[in-house]
Amino acid sequence: MARSSFSLVFAAVLLCAALAGTAYAQSASNARATYHLYNPQQHNWDLNAVSAYCATWDANKPLAWRQKYGWTAFCGPVGPRGQASCGRCLRVTNTRTRAQATVRIVDQCSNGGLDLDVNVFNQLDTDRNGYAQGHLTVNYEFVQC
Repeated sequence: MARSSFSLVFAAVLLCAALAGTAYAQSASNARATYHLYNPQQHNWDLNAVSAYCATWDANKPLAWRQKYGWTAFCGPVGPRGQASCGRCLRVTNTRTRAQATVRIVDQCSNGGLDLDVNVFNQLDTDRNGYAQGHLTVNYEFVQC
């Protein structure tokens, strides 16, 4: 009987771990990515200066942490951490050119995709088609920062 209870508890723990892993490994295909003029380098990588939603949680992080990746607003559903997935990272791929960048979520938005810092947008828009259309079509996945 004790062995059976242990097996059930162990199975429940494994299931919870699997579900947490699934929540962390979120992704999207053919999402719309627009650009936003955060220009963090012009604002000393200060989340408060650009009125980023995530400043509440991340403005006091070390400068090296704030500089490590380009910035984006995440316009999808709130992630498992809440706070619009503040501080988490995404690997973003331009579906047309396959150019990639890793970005940190610093803001929220409501257009259903991503609102990339203009510098990241330009890095991904290697053929300038995104600029001509006003948006990129991207795939993204949450990755370890």
